[in-house]
Amino acid sequence: MMRVASPHRSMTERFLRDRTCTVCGRRFPWRREWARDWDSVRHCSDQCQRRGISRFDVVIEETILDLARDRARFGSDICPTEVARFLEPEDWRTITNAVRMAARRLADRNLVEIRQRGRAIDPASARGAIRLAPTRR
Repeated sequence: MMRVASPHRSMTERFLRDRTCTVCGRRFPWRREWARDWDSVRHCSDQCQRRGISRFDVVIEETILDLARDRARFGSDICPTEVARFLEPEDWRTITNAVRMAARRLADRNLVEIRQRGRAIDPASARGAIRLAPTRR
């Protein structure tokens, strides 16, 4: 027997689709506690809401784009630690998480690709070492 699709299915799917956090760039699903104001939810957690996006985060994004474009001319990509070392040569380990968050935000806007083993991957599934390259157009 063939199932008939509900006329409300697309509206439900649109209502319940995942969002991307504006701070960390991770996708997060709909939660019942957000049912009344799902349209205004922008952050995945209270920590991201408190953190926000600083001027330094914008500088990180610009640096990622600049370094990735420069490296792409030679057919290569960059590592997030290269960006961190470029910005903070002495204390680069403290900003590696901020660089990865900026990379996920840029990937969500289709400005960079996050790669593992030479293939573009979904930023949500990235575990371990990643590389960054400008999006192919």
